[in-house]
Parts: sequence; structure tokens; C-alpha cells
Amino acid sequence: MAPGFISKSSISIVILAILFAAGWYIYKLPKFDDGEMAPDFVSYTPDGDSLRLSDFNGKLVLLDFWGSWCPPCRVESPSLVRLYDKYRGKTFKNASSFEILSVGIETSKAAWTKAINADNLHWPHHVSSIKRLRDPVAKLYGVKEIPTKYLVNEKGMIVAANPTFEEIDQWLADRVK
Repeated sequence: MAPGFISKSSISIVILAILFAAGWYIYKLPKFDDGEMAPDFVSYTPDGDSLRLSDFNGKLVLLDFWGSWCPPCRVESPSLVRLYDKYRGKTFKNASSFEILSVGIETSKAAWTKAINADNLHWPHHVSSIKRLRDPVAKLYGVKEIPTKYLVNEKGMIVAANPTFEEIDQWLADRVK
């Protein structure tokens, strides 16, 4: 082969790599987009009580899919706590409060509750079926990787899929009374 010549097999490999990367990116996208209604669900707290998303009608909700075994999720914990503490007890235009509803993508109830306590996730709304990504809520929302977040308005509509903490903070700040 002459210097600088690219073989057909090299080009094929590059094209396949690009197609794979694009397909993987699309596969991992959140199932729902901004402006869609957040599907209602029922799941269970560590104490076994049922909790529905519709229990939060009239409130702003950050639906947070995470796992005790997930390093990126655990790194986000302090930011979640700061966000919750900043907006806890505030009233908003058209909404009575802000809540975080954490969905644990777990296989161990003990590890899940230990992580909730260790990371000081002191909001009262934590649910999990302890079925990892087979969790019915994760399946309903098409969660294929964590952390995944949905910001839901007081009417149950998704206003942001996988927003950054800065985006969440700005969105909430714009709505505080």
C-alpha cells in the first residue's frame, strides 16, 4: 500500500464505529421529552408504604433515578441535598412546594437504605422495587442508565428530561413567589 492510502476495511471499521456510537447515544436517550405528561406509577418506600407520582399533583417534582452502587449517582448526592434544602418549604407560582422523588435502581434494600442515610438524602420520598433496571418505574420511564432525572411541573407535565443542576435551580428560582 502506498503511504497515506486508506483501505476499504479501515473505512468500514470507522463507519461501523460511528453508527454504533450514534445508535448507543439514541438508545440511552430519555424515553419522554419536555412537554409530555409524566406517566403515573405506584412504587414502595423502604417501609413498604405505597407512593404514587399523582400524590404530588400541584407540586414541582424532581424525579431522580439513582442507585447506591452507582458512583456518578453518589457524586450527585450533595448537589441534590443542596437543591432540596434551598427550595424546601418555599411556595411557588402555581405550585405548593418542591419535592424530590427518588427511585432507587437497586438489588439490595440494605444497601439502598444505607446509601440514603450515608448521603443524607433527607427528603421523605424514596421508592424502589429492588429489581434494578427491571424496576417497573424505570421500565415505564425507559431508564437505561443512571443517574436519570425528570423535572415535572405541578400539572404532571415533564418540563425537562435530564436537566443539569444549574437548569433545575434556575427553573425553580424563576417560579419562587
